[in-house]
Amino acid sequence: MLLAFLAVVVGLVLLIWSAEKFIDGAAATSRWLGLSPLLIGMLVIGFGTSAPEMMVSVLAATQGNPGLAVGNAYGSNIANMGLVLGFVALMAPLAVHSGVIRKEMPLLVLVMLVTGYMLWDGWISRLEAALLLIGLGVFITASIFNARGQQDDPLMEEVTESLDSKPMSRGKSIMWTLIGLVLLIASSRLLVWGAVEIAVGFGVSDLIIGLTVVAVGTSLPELASSISALRRNEHDMVLGNVVGSNLFNSMAVVGLAGVIAPIEAGREVLMRDWSVMTLMTLVMVLFAFSWRGRPRRINRIEGGALFTMFIAYTGYMVSIVVMA
Repeated sequence: MLLAFLAVVVGLVLLIWSAEKFIDGAAATSRWLGLSPLLIGMLVIGFGTSAPEMMVSVLAATQGNPGLAVGNAYGSNIANMGLVLGFVALMAPLAVHSGVIRKEMPLLVLVMLVTGYMLWDGWISRLEAALLLIGLGVFITASIFNARGQQDDPLMEEVTESLDSKPMSRGKSIMWTLIGLVLLIASSRLLVWGAVEIAVGFGVSDLIIGLTVVAVGTSLPELASSISALRRNEHDMVLGNVVGSNLFNSMAVVGLAGVIAPIEAGREVLMRDWSVMTLMTLVMVLFAFSWRGRPRRINRIEGGALFTMFIAYTGYMVSIVVMA
């Protein structure tokens, strides 16, 4: 058991470090390839911050632990909204200016409702998982076309400033992208092995471990990047990271895992985990959406509400492990 705990700790530390290097390298490489800063912010960084969840879930599914895969995805979404967005908003109120992010939030709500429908029978089949991946492809295609006509979104300015603060040569950006990717795979394998061993040792399902330890761990890159963005006064990047990551988690992470192996999701996933995730999504949209077209601020009280929901949910999940 001690070796399993050590594997989880080392795997998480390496996962966080490699994810940061992968994101920095991929963003810089995309800039060298001529992608607009807006697309980099919407797709590359959003995809990159979900890379840990994607690697862990794909490996878990290939090794016959699909519960860990879906638990990681949904648990990370909850952690992104409560731990990342809630905690950062407690540090300082977040001003929301980006029209692109406001357009993505209703889509995120729609994805939550679709996944709820898929979970109704207790399974996510290969066909349903493939539909999630197709939906992601449509979203990426639409984002590319929309970004061409969008020239003055605040998110684009913040991404440009962020890229300028960490300049990389073409060779260095490609090098860190590849190194980050290799280390992401290696650390994910270590983390999945340790998490499964802990689940067996405590006599709980891999779903519970995925919803707690693994989910919080794979959300730490988002927390680190969001705190860094807050220090640079890049508020839209904080919300953009959370919304983009949750979209990719719900569509790419669950979709890839489900295509590899159909995911059995007990009734508790729908009634407990999906319900909490969807409720927090609706609350986040309510706090961040500008109903009259004016800039909106997520204040400390609203951030505290999201953080409290996360703490309450996590506390309940830990109690399940303790009582097992």
